Amino acid sequence: MTDPIADYLTRLRNAIKANHRVVELPASNIKKEITKVLHEKGYIQNYKFDDSSVQGTIKIALKYHPATKAPAILSLERISKPGLRKYAHVGEMPRVLNGLGVAILSTSKGVMTDKEAKQMNVGGEVLCYVY
Repeated sequence: MTDPIADYLTRLRNAIKANHRVVELPASNIKKEITKVLHEKGYIQNYKFDDSSVQGTIKIALKYHPATKAPAILSLERISKPGLRKYAHVGEMPRVLNGLGVAILSTSKGVMTDKEAKQMNVGGEVLCYVY
């Protein structure tokens, strides 16, 4: 597999479209950090890291609106790809859906959202947009 982050996002996207409650993914450190950011921002209900096997897995409980059954995540879009990396400086942070969504960045201080990166005055690689 050449792009594990794109695979992670695609598996989440497919589980949301199929109205699954839980999705299980192969784990890596960057995927764990992205999962933590998604949980902090309220896009997923809960997550659990299982390190019993060699690679480990991530179980993610997806979040849906109780009345309308609409998913919390409407769109997951991969931005920086292995063939074309996209970086953003502090002054040119991307605005997702005019500030309603979040851009997840990989910075020198860890994986964080665009707003947190702006507060910490760091730039980095734009991994994905979530809204």
